[in-house]
Amino acid sequence: MISSQMTATEVSNRAPLMVRTDTFAFWWLITMAILVAIMVVIGGVTRLTGSGLSMVEWRPLMGTLPPLSDAEWQRVYQLYVASPEYDEFNYGMDLAGFKTIFFWEYFHRLWGRLLGVVFVIPFVWLIAKRQVPNGFGVRLFALMILGGMQGVIGWWMVKSGLTEDATVSQYRLATHLGMALLIFALLIWTALDIRHGRARMPKGHAAGTLLIVSLTILAGALVAGMDAGLLYNHYPLMGETLIPIEYGEQGAYDAFENPASAQFHHRWIAVLAVLAVVALAMRARRNMASRIPATLMMIMVFIQFVLGIAVLLHGVPVSLGGLHQGGAVVLLGLLVWTTHRMPN
Repeated sequence: MISSQMTATEVSNRAPLMVRTDTFAFWWLITMAILVAIMVVIGGVTRLTGSGLSMVEWRPLMGTLPPLSDAEWQRVYQLYVASPEYDEFNYGMDLAGFKTIFFWEYFHRLWGRLLGVVFVIPFVWLIAKRQVPNGFGVRLFALMILGGMQGVIGWWMVKSGLTEDATVSQYRLATHLGMALLIFALLIWTALDIRHGRARMPKGHAAGTLLIVSLTILAGALVAGMDAGLLYNHYPLMGETLIPIEYGEQGAYDAFENPASAQFHHRWIAVLAVLAVVALAMRARRNMASRIPATLMMIMVFIQFVLGIAVLLHGVPVSLGGLHQGGAVVLLGLLVWTTHRMPN
């Protein structure tokens, strides 16, 4: 039943849900979105600590448990010693140092398994009880498939670093992050559809803002993939000008393979994102249903922008880098919430 607090405009712009609000399904999906957000932060810390290539084998089932004996620790350590990253970046690292970087990658993969369990068990329970929200079975099943694909994409990303180059492909890193953000956004959108009724797909200003914010985050993934945040640690100039002297050196692939250009693009796409978000928030605040998320979104975009500058000025410390990545996910979530509640 549609809430009496919704305006006539909102009612006319929403397709009827045709079933009662399913509180359990709503909170289950919101919980999943929170867990995915935490996963993104863990992934960012894993990248910042240089831990992503510490586990050189993929064991979806047996890999749930960490090494439990000295012999098993020696086995995984020797696998790492034989990897290109050890020779190029961590030559001479002892077992104690290896255990430190191993922790974050292991924790990252373990959290991924937790996500699978937390999604699949309630979904199976809803199916068994015949309480899957009417019309959402296919979408929930698709979310489960996307989650499984994300695990495969994660290993595909890691494999790019197990080569002589010993660096993870920025393209695969951006793909991995992009899939995580897609799953996160779909979880929130689906939860809101269940709670408030199906909203139409974003268009116009809302769609454009979602696009520009997503591009900003993916541009940040390219920066992270090339360690471009370690260049030009001042703002707003890059050297003595706004545009770095290296800009354009890589030709057609410059935006994706030139670290200085990647940082330049991330900076200025972020400025556009701030402007787009603020403009959307001002519009959304006129509507009672979207006023709260719009206000939070406007606050968050300024926090995120300041965090980005702080990360740059301090040379990408792990603490600030993790907060910046987490802030990006929070901002995206607030944007999805705002867009869903706005009348089209």
